[in-house]
Amino acid sequence: MLAEIITIGDEILIGQIIDTNSAWMAKELNLIGIKVKQITSVSDDADHIVEALTLAEKRAKIILITGGLGPTKDDITKITLARYFNVGLRRDEATLAHITEIFARFNKPMIESNMKQADVPEGCTVIKNENGTAPCMWFEHNGNIIVSMPGVPFEMMYLMQEQILPLLKSTFKLPFIVHKTILTANIGESFLAAEIEDIENSLPEHIKLAYLPRLGQVRLRLSSEGTDETILKDEVEVYAQRIIARVKKNVVVEEDIALEKAILNIMDKRKLTLSTAESCTGGYIAHLITQHPGCSSVYVGGAVVYSYELKESVLGVSPETLDNFGAVSEQTVKEMAQGAIDHFKTDYAVAVSGIAGPDGGMPGKPVGTVWIAVASCKGVVAKVYNFGNKRAQNIERSAIAALTMILNELNQYGD
Repeated sequence: MLAEIITIGDEILIGQIIDTNSAWMAKELNLIGIKVKQITSVSDDADHIVEALTLAEKRAKIILITGGLGPTKDDITKITLARYFNVGLRRDEATLAHITEIFARFNKPMIESNMKQADVPEGCTVIKNENGTAPCMWFEHNGNIIVSMPGVPFEMMYLMQEQILPLLKSTFKLPFIVHKTILTANIGESFLAAEIEDIENSLPEHIKLAYLPRLGQVRLRLSSEGTDETILKDEVEVYAQRIIARVKKNVVVEEDIALEKAILNIMDKRKLTLSTAESCTGGYIAHLITQHPGCSSVYVGGAVVYSYELKESVLGVSPETLDNFGAVSEQTVKEMAQGAIDHFKTDYAVAVSGIAGPDGGMPGKPVGTVWIAVASCKGVVAKVYNFGNKRAQNIERSAIAALTMILNELNQYGD
């Protein structure tokens, strides 16, 4: 079963906002056995929208549209859909009552543009939007399903989870799609491919292997599709275990989760705590950790310390160390890590100090030089990296390297 996603809005095409809706929808559709054939972004232009819909209906059975349902003049999706289906508009009384109730709840006056949000193309099934004023509309056309939803992410997600996905599952007989993800680190994509080449070549035609690289890590995803979920899972697991056995030293976790989430899970299971001391990454490591629910059971806190004064007063770095070796040095980063353990009273701490760029380089310490240390009751280990001259990449590479070092220490000692 194939689907196509169409996102509408000039703000996407000029880079004012990032289209996160499509990625989320594609993932959710795949989980229920619907493959996304294409994702298309179009401007707030009626001709462009009609053209995108016409082509989409030739490629896919299910077309999901987001955006262009607001109360302003540039929100033309409903009018364009009426044109596309050659129908008029009608005022949906249930939607109007819902909008009226929302405005009354917030003691706000309604104007004509707000009431017009209750106008929908004739022939569509209206699905109530519990989280907003723009209705969701379900169309059946030429044997296809076309669904128009608001572009506000939390409104779209709620509608998809509570209404659209269950409706699609009840409308179509969908196949099972099984995925198995293996997260690896400390090995490049090409070297990883060479290690498991014979296993990949032995895969049956209905099992696909995808390499999903990111800085410092590679996800391996085995996928299969069929009518018997149990058989698919068993078959995919056989090949997954062959891969894991081959590259065991590089396997982080057998789940589709982020590196930092894998660390949190390990540390939570072992009742260990973690703190961070960041200089050149400016709190990015803490951000990666704290975006995961439940992180507080492991992550105690951290310090962002760029100045010498804060390195000394917060983390207890010796003034002599800073004077003799500088902030970007093995000696300083080790004292930062140990200082974080002493200050935050944690089992583990990671510290990062470097020159992210684009300036600040010096002889012997060019831009991209980063020292990272991990401290625990076993001692303090440190390593220097040389990443390059691009600031954003240096920050991300530093964070991934720091997380990988934590993981290596956890794997080495198995507390």
